[in-house]
Amino acid sequence: MIKQESRAYFQALGAHVTALRKSRGMTQAELARAIGVSQQAVFAYELAQRRISVLVLAKLARIFSTSVEDIVGLSKPIRVRKGRLSPRCMRHAERLQALSKTQQRFVIRIIDVLEDSNRGHGEAR
Repeated sequence: MIKQESRAYFQALGAHVTALRKSRGMTQAELARAIGVSQQAVFAYELAQRRISVLVLAKLARIFSTSVEDIVGLSKPIRVRKGRLSPRCMRHAERLQALSKTQQRFVIRIIDVLEDSNRGHGEAR
């Protein structure tokens, strides 16, 4: 059981894991398979009913292509360009929304692979 003084931290951590999972279009069951735990464990992590071990944090960092520091909130937040999407980006977003959830996850994974590839090459373009 998590002590009261830690609950707020683990709630924020669980919410962050949920946001990362959803941004990748993953279900709890898919994330559970990827990190080698049950779907119920992922559910408990996300609701702060169970602590996330360091081993699981490392697996999450690998799956989400980020650092453990980012997942636990120790790194500086990444600046996201604010503003409106271009008309072309809006059309692509609308086309993505029209796809099935499975197809959306596939497209998002392709984008993730391309982002990872760019990181590995110093993001030179």
